[in-house]
Amino acid sequence: MAGYRDKSVLLRSLFILLLVTALGLSGCHNKETMRISGKIPPSDYQRIYVDLLDVNISTPLDSARLRKGKFHLHVPLSEPSFLLLKLDPYNYITILASPGEHIRITADTSFLPAGYQVNGSEESKLVKTLDDHLRRTIQKADSITTLYKTAMNQAGFDTLKTKLEDAYQKIIDGQRKFSIAFILDHMHDLASIKAIYQKIDDNAFVLNSIRDIQYLKILSDTLTKYFPELRITRALVTDFNREMSKYKQMQLNAMAQKSGTIGYLDIKLPDINGDTVKLSSLRGKYILLSFWASWCDQCIQENLEFKTLYKKYHSKGFDIYQVSLDNRRDAWTRAVRFDELPWINVSDLSYPNSPAANLYNVRQPPRNFLLDPKGDLIARDLHGRSLQIKLSQIFEP
Repeated sequence: MAGYRDKSVLLRSLFILLLVTALGLSGCHNKETMRISGKIPPSDYQRIYVDLLDVNISTPLDSARLRKGKFHLHVPLSEPSFLLLKLDPYNYITILASPGEHIRITADTSFLPAGYQVNGSEESKLVKTLDDHLRRTIQKADSITTLYKTAMNQAGFDTLKTKLEDAYQKIIDGQRKFSIAFILDHMHDLASIKAIYQKIDDNAFVLNSIRDIQYLKILSDTLTKYFPELRITRALVTDFNREMSKYKQMQLNAMAQKSGTIGYLDIKLPDINGDTVKLSSLRGKYILLSFWASWCDQCIQENLEFKTLYKKYHSKGFDIYQVSLDNRRDAWTRAVRFDELPWINVSDLSYPNSPAANLYNVRQPPRNFLLDPKGDLIARDLHGRSLQIKLSQIFEP
């Protein structure tokens, strides 16, 4: 009996040791994951998704079935990161999650941005504060834009026009002041990174003045001090260095203008044959500087329209210098050859870190810039009918 009791004690001790070890391993695993759970009103949506958000791209991490509007996600996460919680590509919210957190979302409507509550993450609450304020700003700005378009063909528009433009600018300025105040009040919070990159629309950042680089520097320096190893901190530092390089290039360009050289920021890249071609080599012509990519459907369609315009006006002094934002050479060259694009097509194959794109502050294709024979920028982002009209004004006055 004594031997039996000894074995029993030994087995219990071994069981406890294994249990403690298992719990310890489980705890280590939990540090590399986080949970998101919540509930949204019943709708036609069947699943909810979570993506890892980077500067220009998002990477799918997980998804879950919606059961009577309820969901539960286990997300692999090794460090604080911005995540997109979405029902479809246009219906999403941003959260800032850390390993080990359990974030709970309760939505008032199936359109997530319109109203939701977040608990379990203080950083995500700060992100919500930013997004809610920006959403209200955009709604106000859109109301002014609607009034503007409605009044354009009515009597007295000349008087109303200035008032509406002033009201619109006041709204935009108010958003900018809010974002700057948020950054200065939350210098040690990673959520402030979101304030740096918020947009009024696809082409306009809230912080869009050249002097706003100072806030990027302040935040970059502070977060580097407190969170030097985080991926999002390193990305912020990289972006600051890129913006500073662009700013210095602009200063050099201003000096060049004063000395009588070309007035635009030059690009020097290889074409599909490996020959290096400068943008400045087309000086003396009207140049459409176009940024595109083979993976961009809108770009492919626009290239077909460019071919018509190129054929019509090339002999009159019109040319296209096109920069591909591909990072796969085979995809880029195949698209150029398949569509038989006759103009200059170059690439550094380094998107989203393309120096050429950063030089012109291009985040997403398609973007274009129309330069006159002196190299001065005379228009930007002309697409479809707008580009046709502009070229006809130049070549068929």
